[in-house]
Amino acid sequence: MSVGLAKGQKLSLTKGDPGRKEIVIALGWDVNAYDTGAAFDLDASAFLLGADGKVSDSRDFVFYGNLEHESGSVIHPEINPAGEGGGDDAHIIVNLGLVPESVLRIAFTASIYDAEIRQQTFGQVSHAYIRIFDSITREEILRYNLADNFTVETAIVFGEIYNNNGEWKFNAMGNGYVGGLAGLCGIYGVEVG
Repeated sequence: MSVGLAKGQKLSLTKGDPGRKEIVIALGWDVNAYDTGAAFDLDASAFLLGADGKVSDSRDFVFYGNLEHESGSVIHPEINPAGEGGGDDAHIIVNLGLVPESVLRIAFTASIYDAEIRQQTFGQVSHAYIRIFDSITREEILRYNLADNFTVETAIVFGEIYNNNGEWKFNAMGNGYVGGLAGLCGIYGVEVG
């Protein structure tokens, strides 16, 4: 049975099922492009973070230019398989058993491509959510619906999973930022050329 979360709430992903190894992080949203007339291009990303809240190097950043972490623990399929999403816009697969010990948190984000040029913000995006489901049983574990109160933000951290003494938990965040993907890279320590 799925648990609905509010901003700031946390939920264990493995306490009730310590054998759970692979989960799917699904992100979804609706866009209102009528304001700019340009098509929206939202990109989902994952940042694998150490104790300092930063990536150890750029390979710990999984996005459209690096679709799989070298450990095999995080995979970002280019295309959401037909019939697999139930309306999801992006999937990121996480194998908890393969996450390197140095990675304590994984943040899941979305950003608007060329937001400044297209004059687009998350103020034009509604019904954004993150949900997590078991990759084998397809059972939804949790869902967090973000509030529709963004204005000038061009990137959002939907939430993160983190390792707490060997137990994986989810933290519902919903934090918005300006600066798009480059801004998120700055926050998480990825050097942008």
